[in-house]
Amino acid sequence: MIDVTEEISAVRREVGGRVLEAGQARVVTVSRSYPAELADVWDACTNPERIPRWFLPVSGELKEGGRYQLEGNAGGTVTRCDPPHGFDATWEMGADMSWIELRLADEGNGRTLFRLDHIARVDDERWAQFGPGAVGVGWDSGLIGLYLHLTTRQAVDPAKVAEWSASEEGHRFLTASSDAWYEASVAFGTDPAEARAAADRTTAFYTGTPEPGAGAGQHG
Repeated sequence: MIDVTEEISAVRREVGGRVLEAGQARVVTVSRSYPAELADVWDACTNPERIPRWFLPVSGELKEGGRYQLEGNAGGTVTRCDPPHGFDATWEMGADMSWIELRLADEGNGRTLFRLDHIARVDDERWAQFGPGAVGVGWDSGLIGLYLHLTTRQAVDPAKVAEWSASEEGHRFLTASSDAWYEASVAFGTDPAEARAAADRTTAFYTGTPEPGAGAGQHG
């Protein structure tokens, strides 16, 4: 389906910090250059008829102040909209709330830079358990879907995506993505052992494989 090494290399991953009214937060940033015009990428990211072609079905009002819901995933409120350059929104899953900020920039020569910040409070339980991979691996997968949609003009088949994700190649991609977020976390200043443990939990979650050392000490 894809070249794993090429797709991992196509995305820039960063981990940063930010101070919110709610307290200290961590910022997971994914950015990628797409061979598509700014208006086209904006439409793909905001048109409710196109979003399901590369991401998930969406309902609600995709406008400033509107509520949205991604099928089987997060929902929230669009808090800022600046077409065709970006938008901000809350990212709510049950009682958990984080925030996303999308920015698009025209790079010239028919290319657009996509940059998304996903912001979570430091005390977020998922961050404590999985580190930046808690959201980063999912966004990595989403950016592949956007690339395929923009370059083929076709809708991504969810059944084929699920089949690929469960394949050996899919597991290689998910593992490589988790490892790349481990590196971004260490570059930010996270203790390597702590970052490694979080990345191993992330990989196990996405691939369904045991974490290294899982089961150790269970037999006397």
